[in-house]
Amino acid sequence: MSYYSNIILENYQVRKGKKKKTAFIEFVKGECAKHGYDVNVEKGSFGARNIVVGDPERAKVVYTAHYDTCAWLPFPNFITPKNIGIYLLYQIFLTLAMIALAFGGAVLMEQLFTPLVESWLGTESANVGGAIFFWSFDIIFFVILGLIMAGPANKHTANDNTSGVVTLLELMKSMPTEHKNDAAYIFFDFEESGLIGSSSYASKHKDFKKNGLVINFDCVSDGDTILFAINKKASHLKKELEKAYMPNDMFNVEIAYEKVIYPSDQASFVNGVGVASLKKSKRGILYMDRIHTGKDTVFEEKNIAYLVERSIEFTKLVSEK
Repeated sequence: MSYYSNIILENYQVRKGKKKKTAFIEFVKGECAKHGYDVNVEKGSFGARNIVVGDPERAKVVYTAHYDTCAWLPFPNFITPKNIGIYLLYQIFLTLAMIALAFGGAVLMEQLFTPLVESWLGTESANVGGAIFFWSFDIIFFVILGLIMAGPANKHTANDNTSGVVTLLELMKSMPTEHKNDAAYIFFDFEESGLIGSSSYASKHKDFKKNGLVINFDCVSDGDTILFAINKKASHLKKELEKAYMPNDMFNVEIAYEKVIYPSDQASFVNGVGVASLKKSKRGILYMDRIHTGKDTVFEEKNIAYLVERSIEFTKLVSEK
């Protein structure tokens, strides 16, 4: 394994909570000093801390990845970027499952506590059972939602998003000296909580939000199809991406800006490109599974090596414009 693959997987795979995030931030600062980069930890909404390396305002391209760790879930965050209907159906299914759990729990609470409360009040009333059901449903639903958003950290984050973090670190280390100022890097916080880190950065840097070129690596180590999901208003980037990242003999590369959705930090910027590794079903459906669960352990080094090598080529290409 590479130096960064080994050290991040062994020592910084969980990056959730102030203490662990601070330890990772200090590690990144130390690595930036080794390679001669300036680093700034910029605060955002809800205590987000974005690690900004280099000068994004002057760079020709900014490579990004979120470093925060998701909560552990008993089910995967199943994503089908080019089959939006399946993706939406899965999200609806999860929502209905949450509602069903909250409903069942509320019915149980109503049956258990209504007689006790009526006995304590010395009266029977339909309002008692209704109130118990209403408050129980709300509490259970929001507890489930809270566990999904901010529950105990998933201890296995090889793909989501240790892979993106390692890609940025390897790219920083490998960027040729003559192109060092042409690229900058941002490790975003709180992506798992709703793109809070990247949206905070975009709100503070409005010109960059509109004009900055962002290549965002999120879940790039599990799958042999590399997808570049381009924001619709950035379709002009397609030819340059094709020239830098295609062709190759190792991966199937797909570059798309129509009928594609990838929910990650690039969505906060007009010229945003999301990069992810995906698997393909027998019916040709690109999908991502395992993430947010204990099965997120697949870390293909060749994926990171390919992205680093070709991203250097992309940096050279955009610097010549």
